Amino acid sequence: MAKIYDHAFFDTKMVPVGEANLSVASSAVLYGLSVYTVLPIVRTASGFSAFRLPEHFKRLSDSAKIIGLDMPSHITFENFTHYLIQTVAANEPKENVFARATIHVSELVPGTRSRGLKTLLSIFLYEAMLILSADGVRLKTSAWRRVPDYAIPSRAKVNGAYVNSVLAKQDALDSGYDDCIFLDAAGHVCELSAANIFLVRDGILITPNASSDVLEGITRRTVLDIASELEIPYVERSVDLTELYIADEVFASGTSASIASVAEIDKRRIMMAPGPITMQLRDRYVRILRGEDVQSQALLTPLRQG
Repeated sequence: MAKIYDHAFFDTKMVPVGEANLSVASSAVLYGLSVYTVLPIVRTASGFSAFRLPEHFKRLSDSAKIIGLDMPSHITFENFTHYLIQTVAANEPKENVFARATIHVSELVPGTRSRGLKTLLSIFLYEAMLILSADGVRLKTSAWRRVPDYAIPSRAKVNGAYVNSVLAKQDALDSGYDDCIFLDAAGHVCELSAANIFLVRDGILITPNASSDVLEGITRRTVLDIASELEIPYVERSVDLTELYIADEVFASGTSASIASVAEIDKRRIMMAPGPITMQLRDRYVRILRGEDVQSQALLTPLRQG
């Protein structure tokens, strides 16, 4: 299990993480009515920085908007950044961590509705433990289908919706695999339980498009930006499962997955694992996170007090 750091920002102040609690009668507990984002907090030569902080804040606020939650009135981008800085300073991490920021509906027993309810922000830090190994990942196509956007919006990171991912991933683990592949209602490839998926065929990078019931991942967007910079041709489109079986390379991407090379899908071996395009993209991504790349200046927000 990942280490959780001792202090959390909760509502309006810093508290011991064990005191950052919601009532059992709150909508967050009763209905999973919360939205969240997880972002890397990376240690560079000049101190700690947050990766793509504006995009993560926008995803948090967009997720709230999509499902009709009222953001706490004091949660502006500037205040959010300040609270994140406070959380990092209070915990004094010595290495890279993940920050999980969540908007919870704290209203007690309001019934199945979302608007006009009390909400609060929580932020806590935990060890940057990856959910997939860097290489050799084995995937199983899940019997559970991805919840479609017309049922629970794929673009919103809704806590309660992750029951779908738990069902699919646990089935994969029980079957001896590392993770699952979700298909949508039409049988097209979506993503893993908590990561986006890419394949390479004939030198072209391919990933399911935003209409394939995928989360529009921030790491996914970064991979495509890097591909453009490296002049690797790419396309976003619907993907058939059998395309994965005959792909030259397959990899997963996400904050908690980094860029993880897939070696096997449904007992079919992937030709190159890891492959040259996967390695190029991973190397550049890691350099950006370390602050060693020119892109880092635009993508890393320093977390300095004062």
